[in-house]
Amino acid sequence: MAVSERRGLGRGSLAEWGRRLLLLLLLGGCSGRIHRLALTGEKRADIPLNSFGFYANGTLEVELSLLRLGLQEAEEKSLLVGFSLSRVRSGSIRSYSTRDFQDCPFQKNSSNFLVLFFINTKDLQVQVRKYGVQKLFISPGLLPEVPSEPGPPKPEPTVTPKVNDGTTVSKANSTPAASQDPRGKDKDLVLSLSHLNNSYNFSFHVVIGSRAEEGQYNLNFHHCNNSVPGKEHPFDMTVMIREKNPEGFLSASEIPLFKLYMVMSACFLAAGIFWVSVLCRNTFNVFKIHWLMAALAFTKSISLLFHSTNYYFINSQGHPVEGLAVMHYITRLLKGALLFITIALIGSGWAFIKYVLSDKEKKVFGIVIPLQ
Repeated sequence: MAVSERRGLGRGSLAEWGRRLLLLLLLGGCSGRIHRLALTGEKRADIPLNSFGFYANGTLEVELSLLRLGLQEAEEKSLLVGFSLSRVRSGSIRSYSTRDFQDCPFQKNSSNFLVLFFINTKDLQVQVRKYGVQKLFISPGLLPEVPSEPGPPKPEPTVTPKVNDGTTVSKANSTPAASQDPRGKDKDLVLSLSHLNNSYNFSFHVVIGSRAEEGQYNLNFHHCNNSVPGKEHPFDMTVMIREKNPEGFLSASEIPLFKLYMVMSACFLAAGIFWVSVLCRNTFNVFKIHWLMAALAFTKSISLLFHSTNYYFINSQGHPVEGLAVMHYITRLLKGALLFITIALIGSGWAFIKYVLSDKEKKVFGIVIPLQ
């Protein structure tokens, strides 16, 4: 997925807008799940990666497996590249998109950013800059597959790895150095950055330490050297993001959806059964359109059932089951078609006033139903 121009409503061809729409669908469908994003020939200065609602002891894991800048070694040393983690304020109106894109967060930080991960390609390290009073525990590497006791990891003081001349490969298991002030608080944190085959990679994880830190967090990638129009440098990036709450992989706002959709599915099923029982008791006043209404209620119930089951597997496994997702979209399309057909037939008076549709009505149905 490549984007060859800066974001502008009046720029870009139809193919470019199609790629942008596909990227938005992928990002939207990946909310609260384990997902991987691969960008090729990207030229944006700011890339919103994901937004997630965390509870206490929630974890954010990020693995940048490939970052290829495509520049000369002298140009890479003056780059301003990295990640930012910001928290959405409750009731705030000002969104991230209103920020001036020429304001680099690594040069002029805003109060919206809690943590900045500045990628220093010259010294092969990632500088972690914290702002404000917070209890976010940041450590290198990813969490183990089988979690141990819940709680923030204990930081261990280590030594910053030395960097040799040339194309040096940093050890994957090297640990960061954390300098402390006299009060014992983390003053600065440095993560190791590996350089191999003209690409950079590193990983880290963040633990939400207390209930006071609960909220909606945004993870973004910044390439400040691309903020000047006409001087963009394309780059390739592959990143894996895993966000998890103590109850599962769903965001805080999505956790109740599994039970909600299940209850609504049961309600529509009960309504459909009740409607069928009414039709069976009054057979003389029943028209075909009444049975179409019953089919609409049952189709809605099945669609919500698949949707609820899909959310259950997302919460437990971190990714949806493709078969359930396909069945959900099929039943959802059928529900939408049945709803439109039912409303249109009632409006035309079919089965109540007349039993045959006119030629004009048939043409309208033939055009609108396939579009629906």
